Amino acid sequence: MGVYALVVVGATTAITDAAHSCTTWPACGGQWLQVSSLDLAIVWGHRVTAVLVAVLVLATLALAWHNDEPRRVRAAVAAAVLLYPVQVGIGAFAAVSGTPATVSALHLVVGLGIFAGLVLALAWTLEAQTADLPSRESEPRTGDPNPDPALTVSGPVATAYAYFRLMKPRLMWLLCLVAGAGMALAAGPGLSVATVSWTFLGGVLSIGASGTFNHVLERDIDKKMNRTSDRPTVTDEVPVRNAVAWGVFLAAASVWAFLHLNLLAAGLGVTAILFYSVVYTLVLKPNTVQNTVIGGFAGALPALIGWAAVTNELGVPALALAGVIFLWTPAHFYNLALAYKDDYERGGFPMMPVVRGDAPTRKHIVYYLGATLMAAAVLAWVSRLGFLFAATSLGLGALFLWMVVRLHRERDRSAAMRAFHASNAYLGAVLVAIAADALLVL
Repeated sequence: MGVYALVVVGATTAITDAAHSCTTWPACGGQWLQVSSLDLAIVWGHRVTAVLVAVLVLATLALAWHNDEPRRVRAAVAAAVLLYPVQVGIGAFAAVSGTPATVSALHLVVGLGIFAGLVLALAWTLEAQTADLPSRESEPRTGDPNPDPALTVSGPVATAYAYFRLMKPRLMWLLCLVAGAGMALAAGPGLSVATVSWTFLGGVLSIGASGTFNHVLERDIDKKMNRTSDRPTVTDEVPVRNAVAWGVFLAAASVWAFLHLNLLAAGLGVTAILFYSVVYTLVLKPNTVQNTVIGGFAGALPALIGWAAVTNELGVPALALAGVIFLWTPAHFYNLALAYKDDYERGGFPMMPVVRGDAPTRKHIVYYLGATLMAAAVLAWVSRLGFLFAATSLGLGALFLWMVVRLHRERDRSAAMRAFHASNAYLGAVLVAIAADALLVL
């Protein structure tokens, strides 16, 4: 995380602008540790941190050799150590040359390479230490991870609530935040209330349509699983014919809402519904262990919709944000798959823990978490986000990583659910930070 701090902070506009206050290296105009201004404090904070992190990286290599870690672990750490002076040299050249775009990009790429080497070393070390240890618990004691409150009413209110449950409302807040971040990146402080309103309305309706069709298509499998056996299409609270009509209505209403923005946003909204309802539900989820990985495209689409709602086109920052969501999805969902492994096995879904086991799943969580953090650094660089985003990604990323390490150590359902909730906290906080940086700082 020390290396990641250097990468993500260096990728923000704040550190880039501060670099202009010190165009010599290693000292600033012959002065050491001069902090007479905020910009100089940033520059020296970055350089001092680089020295401290270098010590930590070297210590990591020494420990890897001392503990006789597996060869690939030592190789990954050694690669990070060898890249570190290259990174320092590129940073020094950037400081004295005014940080041209190509040098800045190379600086970012090498930094991500160092980080990737350390992430791989961590994943392989945890695998070597815990792969042969049994999981302590896999079956959930109760149903859904976030059970619905019991209803004390009946009649029309209960029926309306059943239709609302078909829309998978728990997904809405996070996906709307994704779209909101996309809009903020595209518009900055000029984002209009009308654009936000129509985008959120269309998004809520399209998510509702996708969730409804998913309930209809999986109703027979849902009967076999504890966490889904109380869904409205399983308990016949909502007849299948009515659920299909409800889904069609929601889909049509979402298109109507998006058309108040532009045709591209409407097309992406329809794509999201079809991908989740047909491609993910019918093709990917029951047939391939990579269902969650490829299915992450559905969650990434709101980033493109938010950007398109403002610009009527797609841009690099929108694609970078979509990449963060896409890579985050397996790191997020594999925790739930571990917690509900037996349930998914009863349903016949080839989830990673069911097909390949718990240990490989835990290792892939580390892989995808590292990839998510790297994608966030790229997003900061292409979007010129500031220190609020950098601090949030660093702080919540560290929390997420710590929970994943605990998952390897504890290997039970409670640890999996803690990592699951930490993943939600990470993405939610990062999306809020993106919006705040874009709307208030840019």
